[in-house]
Amino acid sequence: MYGDQAAREAVALWKDVLTQSVRNEGPDLSVRQWAILLTVYLTPGPHTVRGLSDHLRVPKPAVSRALDTLSILKFVRRGRDETDRRIVLVNRTTEGAEYVDGFSALITEVGQVGLGGEGDFIEEETDLVSAYG
Repeated sequence: MYGDQAAREAVALWKDVLTQSVRNEGPDLSVRQWAILLTVYLTPGPHTVRGLSDHLRVPKPAVSRALDTLSILKFVRRGRDETDRRIVLVNRTTEGAEYVDGFSALITEVGQVGLGGEGDFIEEETDLVSAYG
């Protein structure tokens, strides 16, 4: 068996939200892009490339690549710190806030109504490590 009931339900909700997300119009963000986007929007700033790198424990070039995509989508905006031009600040945008709010609403909606049974999790006892490892 993998995890307890609450863990299985959480994973099922995650799957349902992701399923609905790929059906909707909009960009498909990587997990790294999501982690950066949510860190910027859900934690107090100011946010910097170095700070995001340290917080997520990923290299600065990986953060920069993810920010490239998020900037193109207008979900974040990068700028230089006026007091120290070496520091790259990462700022929220209206478009990014709307996207995060919309995704939050999707999570709530899917959590309340589900996707017509598509979120059912495996009831039988299965050792996934053995089965797929």
